[in-house]
Amino acid sequence: MESQNKVKAAYEMDMCSGPLFSKLVVFAVPLMLSGILQLLFNAADIIVVGRYAGSESLAAVGSTSSLINLLVNVFIGLSVGANVLVAQYYGARRQKDLEDTVHTAMALSVIGGLILIVVGVLLADPLLRLMKTPDDVLSLAVLYMRIFFVGMPATLAYNFGSAILRAAGDTRRPLYYLLFAGVINVLLNLFFVIRMNMGVAGVALATVVSQCISAVLIVRCLMVSDAPYRLRLSRLKLIKEKVAAIARIGLPAGLQGAIFSISNVLIQSSVNAFGSVAMAGNTAAANIEGFVYTSMNAVYQTALSFTSQNYGAKNFKRMTKIEWYCQGIVIVVGLVMGIGAVFLGPQLLDIYSSDMRVIQYGMNRLRLVCAPYFLCGMMEVMVGALRGVGCSLLPMFVSLTGACAFRVVWIFTVFAVRRTLPVLYISYPVSWAVTFLAHTICYLEIRRRMARKEGDQA
Repeated sequence: MESQNKVKAAYEMDMCSGPLFSKLVVFAVPLMLSGILQLLFNAADIIVVGRYAGSESLAAVGSTSSLINLLVNVFIGLSVGANVLVAQYYGARRQKDLEDTVHTAMALSVIGGLILIVVGVLLADPLLRLMKTPDDVLSLAVLYMRIFFVGMPATLAYNFGSAILRAAGDTRRPLYYLLFAGVINVLLNLFFVIRMNMGVAGVALATVVSQCISAVLIVRCLMVSDAPYRLRLSRLKLIKEKVAAIARIGLPAGLQGAIFSISNVLIQSSVNAFGSVAMAGNTAAANIEGFVYTSMNAVYQTALSFTSQNYGAKNFKRMTKIEWYCQGIVIVVGLVMGIGAVFLGPQLLDIYSSDMRVIQYGMNRLRLVCAPYFLCGMMEVMVGALRGVGCSLLPMFVSLTGACAFRVVWIFTVFAVRRTLPVLYISYPVSWAVTFLAHTICYLEIRRRMARKEGDQA
């Protein structure tokens, strides 16, 4: 028991007291590294397939990303709801509610994963055709997507399990598990593609195996834990009240992500019209941007978890400091990594493809999307602060209006008049700036109401 308590103390974090800035950094850095490792799963696919299977295979793998996100984001959003609830109950010391939420969340991950297998396998072909995927890419993209979706139960189990650990302040063990699974993924990629000559099927299979490994490790961690969030498989069930509470916070987040993906699917469809070389360049650049985004998203998750625990503990003054510290951190991270990606763009893109045309298309995107990416991070942190206090519908509507709807309108108006890739790409930073301002206004109004209603010390 003493050793278990030491392990618990070593990995968990008291978010409600003590030095704040250093705890935010200690919490966020493993999240950044975890997100980067998850991206390396896909990056390994893209690099190996681009180098050893050709531009068509590279375009096939890349053309599925926005569609995969569209189908998966609703369930990933539910994991956000689980994270917020577990953190609030943890901060408020409500153990029974916390235990019920943990077992409901993990049951949702199993059910959601099974649903996604069916959806992904059946809809891969018609949805990719709807996206106007070129004929020389279509069959490969369908094959990749169908194999990828077989691993969805493992993907969701890992995401829900790591959300539970994050809520208690533990961001390190999910990192360790992903590191191990990521090494396996890279090794299997090389074996299946180079040695077995399996192409896109090989990289998809390698990803599924690595996802299963990370899921097993995270579930085992929850099962052997002596913490209040311990997982007992015999208690897995959907508790109606907890499903409703998770859905109240997580479903708007998931729907926002899914509808965001619709705008990205439209953008991907517009890119597809420029041919497979443009698709390959777009894919490589978007993958590089993903490393910048996931680093900033770690700050969003930090704001979410810290705000949730302090809201549960009714520590409202600390919440204000959390928001502004996180904004400062995300601006620095976004500027350094975004501008760095542009500066090193030719060398980074050459990793994915040595075709100079692909590199040129990729640089066009990096200059216009990656350099101002810090605006997206600022927008996300505001969303994390709003969701941390249990407000999920408002940021959903604001984001859908300010970013998603804006991009759709842009495609059918500005882009329709001048059909060039730069005009298409510039819609991203403009939409981030508009949405950040709207979220900031909403957050300040909610904090004003909280101060009046709850007697906020700030």
